[in-house]
Amino acid sequence: MRMSSTPAVAASSEETGPDGVRGPAGEVHAWLPGQNQTVCGLPLSRTRLRRFPHVRFEYTSTDVLTEADPVGRICPRCLAASQGRRRSGQKNWVRHSPRP
Repeated sequence: MRMSSTPAVAASSEETGPDGVRGPAGEVHAWLPGQNQTVCGLPLSRTRLRRFPHVRFEYTSTDVLTEADPVGRICPRCLAASQGRRRSGQKNWVRHSPRP
């Protein structure tokens, strides 16, 4: 499997939607396909997390989960790491020249 820079979802359980496609449920983590651990460092095999390479990790810190959602918890460490990724060379800082 090739390495991807776009995080996918690894979850503690799964549910099958009305269209027959399996989706994440329970606790979700960010996972880079091609690696054997989540972005926060949990090993997938030891924690028995299920991989969902077809589901992108597109959660934000403003998402609100309700009892009706199959996802019960979003890993805060994975959330912080995935939001901190820069896109195509963008930087969030500006270089200033030294004192005149």
